[in-house]
Amino acid sequence: MRSVVKVAKTVREAIDIGLDELSVSERDVQVDVLEEPSKGLFGIIGTKDAIVKITVINDPIEITENFLNRILSFMKIKGNVLVRREDSCLKVEIINIDSSDMGIVIGKRGNTLDAIQYLLSLSVNKNRDDYIKVIVDIKGYRKKREETLIRLANRMAEKSKYSKRPVKLEPMNPYERRIIHSALQNVNGIATYSEGEDPYRRVVIQAK
Repeated sequence: MRSVVKVAKTVREAIDIGLDELSVSERDVQVDVLEEPSKGLFGIIGTKDAIVKITVINDPIEITENFLNRILSFMKIKGNVLVRREDSCLKVEIINIDSSDMGIVIGKRGNTLDAIQYLLSLSVNKNRDDYIKVIVDIKGYRKKREETLIRLANRMAEKSKYSKRPVKLEPMNPYERRIIHSALQNVNGIATYSEGEDPYRRVVIQAK
């Protein structure tokens, strides 16, 4: 378990400093006050700061590292996991991985990577009141995929305008469908909607 000892003028200040350094919320830690602050004689002589020990007991970063390291081990793939927490979002990058292994982890159209992300999210958010969004990426795949989908959306919108007929895209997960809808929401003469049931739900691009 990760822990830090912090010294500050008040217990509250020491806790906040420790939480910031550990990148966790207070509900995920155990706080032990090692020493209460004291003003001393006349508020000057013998003044003592507060000393607290903060121990992470429900660490989403540690959970993520352990979970993904086990997954990579089961898949017999060598790689490292880099985890960064930004408020209520956990950004995870799989690094130091061979290009051939990278394709295995990503899977067809990112299906394997999405499955890993989904399972990790369940593990991280188990027994939590505050939901943490989890994003798992590998060598910028998600950004490249987003750019590919935006180009596809614009190309199919032009096709629909030209043919005067709706264009049905391949089945996509909710995240990718949102990218398509968002890319075309302000395009004049174009409407989008989804049809079908998951995992075969797809976006339809319709010229107005």
